Formats: sequence, structure tokens, C-alpha cells
Amino acid sequence: MTHRSVDLHVPTLTRVEGEGAMHVTVVDGEVDDVRLEIYEPPRFFEAFLRGRGFAEPVDITARICGICPVAYQMSACHAIESIVDVRPGGAIRELRRLLYCGEWIESHVLHMAFLHAPDFVGVDSGIEIARRDPELMAEVLHLKKTGNRIMEVVGGRPIHPVNVRLGGFYRASSRRELDALSDDLDRAHAGAVALLRWVAGFDFPVVPGRLAADTEYVSLRHPDEYPFNEGRVVSNHGLDLDVAEFGERLREHHVEHSTALHATLAADGEDRHYQTGPLARWMNNADVVPASIRALADEIGVAEVETNPFRSIMVRGLEVVWAVEEAQRIIRQYDPPAAPFARVPDPVGVGHGATEAPRGLLYHRYEIDAAGAIADAVIVPPTSQNQHAIERDLRDFVASHLDLDDHSLGHRCEQVIRNYDPCISCATHFLRFEIDRGGGS
Repeated sequence: MTHRSVDLHVPTLTRVEGEGAMHVTVVDGEVDDVRLEIYEPPRFFEAFLRGRGFAEPVDITARICGICPVAYQMSACHAIESIVDVRPGGAIRELRRLLYCGEWIESHVLHMAFLHAPDFVGVDSGIEIARRDPELMAEVLHLKKTGNRIMEVVGGRPIHPVNVRLGGFYRASSRRELDALSDDLDRAHAGAVALLRWVAGFDFPVVPGRLAADTEYVSLRHPDEYPFNEGRVVSNHGLDLDVAEFGERLREHHVEHSTALHATLAADGEDRHYQTGPLARWMNNADVVPASIRALADEIGVAEVETNPFRSIMVRGLEVVWAVEEAQRIIRQYDPPAAPFARVPDPVGVGHGATEAPRGLLYHRYEIDAAGAIADAVIVPPTSQNQHAIERDLRDFVASHLDLDDHSLGHRCEQVIRNYDPCISCATHFLRFEIDRGGGS
């Protein structure tokens, strides 16, 4: 490799959402610096919430993201309900899980088939994949549409649902409405399995040095079910906290090169970096998935511990199949509640909530004053929590692939970023890639 300085620019990075840049510096053949530079303007949702009524975050935070609004609504609900110890159960809890099923299906399928798969098959877009394999993509589109349809039936509309409120829903779905989803879900299940088997055939690059002992994977864990919106916050390094304690340990840090805050976890006298998302969920909860999902994991070679971020697309595929099966289970057993919501007394105090957005753990904290107004709000999206992990993966990948030309290395680095399905509407995203090989060999 020549000793030279090179700047590579990707003026518009497709298949991600938001604005940002990446800068890699290589000196004498060694990676000297990696920065995920996020320059999308701050959106100030936390500031917007201050002074608003305690019931309003459920609708306001849904507008943070058009892809994962349910995660924001559910985290807000759980945080505020926790202040008065309201925990809706029965059919209301099941409807919340069903709504989350719809979001996981539509979000994961969008990422897998249209944003991430093109990296693996060497094309620029999902449209080109559709030209090559129209039958597969027809089923993929139906699968995504089914997820959106669930959100519409339960949440009132597929984007920014309007039927969610504290304590449950303004209106509970009828048995007939949910039964009408059954045929689509049967077809969607076959499509989800086909999508999973397709992505399992990809060639997965390796990021050297990724061992479970080296990386802390953080997620919710529920003793009886794969987690959506309830459970304790755990990690493969022994973390086991209730959501409130997790929130008290969560630290956000400003870095000069990003308008999104970086997150660390105060533990054992230090601020620890960690990773959240599908790999973390799978590592911490693979033992509670149904036998049907375990059999599919065995078939495609997904172990209970997976650390290669490129293989996260397979775990997402398993989660899609699981979400379809969970939706089918809920609908089969559904008995409409007597009332669509549990009463939530006026809360005063501090509440914490965390749920599993498709791309990882999403944390909310609200302080509500005696007048019922929000005195303070903290929202920590999964992409903010994963920024350090992304930069670490970029560093490791560049260090082990300096033999690539700048164009190929830049493309691969974009793929490294897309492994995390970054939601830069929620936190930040990319547009430029630069590499300085000053003094590199």
C-alpha cells in the first residue's frame, strides 16, 4: 500500500436515514482515529416536552420516528405509569405486545430486505433485488405490509399510531378485527421463513477480536418471554437491574464530532461502554424463544452467542419469524377487555421506562410536578447507545482491511454502520466518508 493521504467523500449515503459523516485516520499503517461525525441538527424533543401535560408524551414522542413510533409510545407509557404503579395486564398487555409485533415486522423487514441486503448481494437497492427475485420480494412486501396492517388495526394507523394512551388504548380491537389478520399472518409466516433462509446464505465478513468477553451486550430480559416492553435490564457481563436503577446509572456524554450524545453505564466505579440491539437480545434471551424459533436458528447456524455484527441480519430474521408467531398466538387467544384502558391516577414524581425498539433498548425518564406538568424528560435512543460500538467496529474493520482500495473500504465501512440499522431520525445518520491514510503503509 502506498504512503499517501486520501479523502473519500460519499456525498449522499443511501439506505440510511439522517445526516452525518465518518472520518478515519491511518498513520504508518495503523488506525489512529475513527469518528462517527453526526451533524444532523438536534430535534429538541426533550425540551418540547417540558411544561406539557403528563399524558402528552405518548403522542408527542411517537413523532420522533416514523419507523419505530410504537417503541417511543410504549416506553413513555411504562415510564409514566411506573410513577403510580399501574401495570396493565390481560388483554391490554396482549394488545400492546401485538402492536409491538407489527412494528418489529415492518421495521426489521424494511432494514433487512431494502437497506441491508443490497450490501451483501452487491447491488444498490432493494429494487434491483426485486428485479432479480420478484417472487421473494413480493412475499417480503406482503410481510412488511402485514406488520403495517397490525399497527393500523391496533394503533389506529400504521405510522404514528393515534390509538395508544396511558393505561392502554382509546379503543380495544374487536375479535373480528384481529381474526381478519389471520390469513395475512399465515402467508407472512411463510414469507418470514423464506426471508430468513435467504439472508442466511449471505457471505458474512468478519470483524476480528469480537468476543462476548470483550463486549457488554445489554437488553431487557423477561423470565417467560422474548422481551418487548417488560423485564429487567441485563447483560452478558452480569448486569441485572430494574429499569429505574438502569436509568440512574445511565450517563450521556457530549463529544465534539456528534450532535447525538454518547451513552455509557456507570458500574463498578467506571463508565462502561456497551451495545444494545438484536445481538444483545438474542444473547440474553435465546433460552426463552419457542422451540420453532430454536429449530430455525439451528437450521441456519445461529448459536446462542453471536458476536459478529454482520450476522445480526440473521438474528433480525429470527425475530421477524418470532414476531409473526407471537402475533398469531395473541390473536388466537384474544378476548377483548371489559375496558380498553386501566385508569392512571395523576402521577407526581419520577418514572422510568424501557422497551425494546427493533434496533435496541430505548429508555425514557419523566419527572412530573404537582401540577401534572413535565418538569424534565430524558430520552435515550438505541442508536445513541450504540455509537461507541459502531466506532469500535469501524476501527477493527479498517485495521484488518487496509489492503482494500479506498472505494471498497469506504463501501464496507458503510456496511459496518448499517449492521446497526441506525435510526438517525432518532439519534443521527451518515452522508460522508473520509479516510486519511497519511503516512500509511
